[in-house]
Amino acid sequence: MNTSVVGKSAVSQFLSLAKPRVVSLIVFCAVIGMFLATPGVPSLQVLVFGTLGIALTAGSAAAVNCLLERHIDAQMARTRGRPLPSGVISSRQTVTFAFLVGGSGLVLLHYFVNPLTMWLTFGTFVGYAFIYTLWLKPATPQNIVIGGASGAMPPVLGWSAVTGTVPAEAWLLFLIIFMWTPPHFWSLALYRTKDYERAGLPMLPVTHGSLYTRRSIVAYTLALIVVTVMPYVIGMNGLPYLVCALGLGGVFLYRAVKLLTHYSDAWARSTFKFSILYLAALFAALLVDHYLV
Repeated sequence: MNTSVVGKSAVSQFLSLAKPRVVSLIVFCAVIGMFLATPGVPSLQVLVFGTLGIALTAGSAAAVNCLLERHIDAQMARTRGRPLPSGVISSRQTVTFAFLVGGSGLVLLHYFVNPLTMWLTFGTFVGYAFIYTLWLKPATPQNIVIGGASGAMPPVLGWSAVTGTVPAEAWLLFLIIFMWTPPHFWSLALYRTKDYERAGLPMLPVTHGSLYTRRSIVAYTLALIVVTVMPYVIGMNGLPYLVCALGLGGVFLYRAVKLLTHYSDAWARSTFKFSILYLAALFAALLVDHYLV
């Protein structure tokens, strides 16, 4: 480890291994799942330890992902400054960090939440850190579609934390994130195509080209809009949510269509950023409407 990195700087480097911005969105969706699982308010114990346990385990999975992809990260402009490829943190330190953080998260979930949530969270960890990273990502251009199942689990984990069950409503929230993931990630992949090509990763823009990827983004965005209407259709949420879902979906579709017809890297980057805002706003609408109905 670089000896010049000490104190707060060293802490920030270890925190960056856990991808805090990504984890914050994961935790946000998990917490929304907790509130949607009950007509009242989740218990303080579940809310605190469920959130902490999921966050720690997600951070551990992110660190393992960084470890396994350190050689790929070193070849990409977006990631070569991360602690592992830059040599600031060693592989051994990363393994220790991931074990301690992830292990602590699973212990908290088992003893202070419930075993089902612990096992579901552990399965999500394995799915992202190993199945997606080691197998799917380097093997198929559909990696982000199949691997998106792990990223879509947070609201299911939150629901399970409160009720100890995973009913159809929880899986509908899963489906929303599952359908959101491809247009979200492919928007990024479009303006980072050369990076992925240089790293030898079969991302969709690399294997099938920009036009095919942009058409796929439009198709998945349309499917996403249909799925986001389902909470209203089954009576899970009311009209205020439906209005928000259709409004947000309309903006997302506009951006996807413009991405198809008038492509630019700047618009792809802007669409990627918007997709994050879209998911956060959609789940916020689910929460607000839950207490209005």
